[in-house]
Amino acid sequence: MRRLLNTLYVTMPDSYLACDGENVLIRLENEVKFRVPVHNLEGIVCFGFAGASPKLMSLCCERGVSLSFLTEYGKFMARVTGKVSGNVVLRRTQYRWADDAEKSNRLARRFIAAKIVNSRALLHRALRDHVDVVEIEPLEKAVALMAGMIPRLEQAESGDVIRGIEGEAANVYFSNFNQMLLTQKETFRLNNRNRRPPTDPINALLSFLYTLLAHESGAALESVGLDPQVGFLHRDRPGRASLALDLMEELRPHFADRLALTLVNRRQITGKGFVTKENNAVIMDDETRKEVLTAWQKRKQEEITHPYLGEKIPLGLVPYAQAMLLARHLRGDLEDYPPFFWK
Repeated sequence: MRRLLNTLYVTMPDSYLACDGENVLIRLENEVKFRVPVHNLEGIVCFGFAGASPKLMSLCCERGVSLSFLTEYGKFMARVTGKVSGNVVLRRTQYRWADDAEKSNRLARRFIAAKIVNSRALLHRALRDHVDVVEIEPLEKAVALMAGMIPRLEQAESGDVIRGIEGEAANVYFSNFNQMLLTQKETFRLNNRNRRPPTDPINALLSFLYTLLAHESGAALESVGLDPQVGFLHRDRPGRASLALDLMEELRPHFADRLALTLVNRRQITGKGFVTKENNAVIMDDETRKEVLTAWQKRKQEEITHPYLGEKIPLGLVPYAQAMLLARHLRGDLEDYPPFFWK
């Protein structure tokens, strides 16, 4: 298992990224505000429209450091990468499997089964740990409904049916999401899941965390030689990292949803940290975004025992571990793909 490196998040829109030898520099008004050795980084994510020198881009490509540009809303704009690496045989296998309905559907079932199980685990945790403040009957019903979806999922023979079951599960899950909000219930109430753009604080928070997770998933897939654009559950669409979206399905509840609930329930963020724009889009202000990014980085350092590998690893390496297991399955080293089930 590789070493967990850092991701540098640049949130100052007027900053300019450059390099000095093997060091990454952040400059603001011609003054160096931050310096870090490139070998300590696995990725750089820029929010807003920070510029970057061609020399820095070249350094990142040479050292395998992903460099991504996002809008202030967290919408993905571009990623700078070097020449395609990895095993061409592995990628050709990936492309053949993506065109094979049976193989694609089997992997899609694995991704969605883990998503349902992990989402259900969050609801069950609220029922177990906060029985005195939650509505027991709706939560018990939701937990039972989601458990019953797994056998149906295993019998699903088409991608449309699999996606339909996933939609049912998401509806049950998000219909009960407010039960897991223990504080600031009115400010962060989830009336419905919306995005592009999010129109309330909880959707803005979830969308931002999902963007971070998508970046981690895409980088993990590229690191093991897979093509993030070609998925099995999410079908091909220009500009969409379909396999990264596949991989992050099973990771959303534990990585993003749980962190969002923690930030709200512990009052690490409040409604005052969100701004409504002219088009009714809701975004985080700079201080709230920094708080969320700090919590995200801290969470990645937490150690867990991987349910399949049986090894203790930082949570931030789970996307890499799952990408590695998927690559092993495609190569024929594993009989099946073991998704990430959170216990």
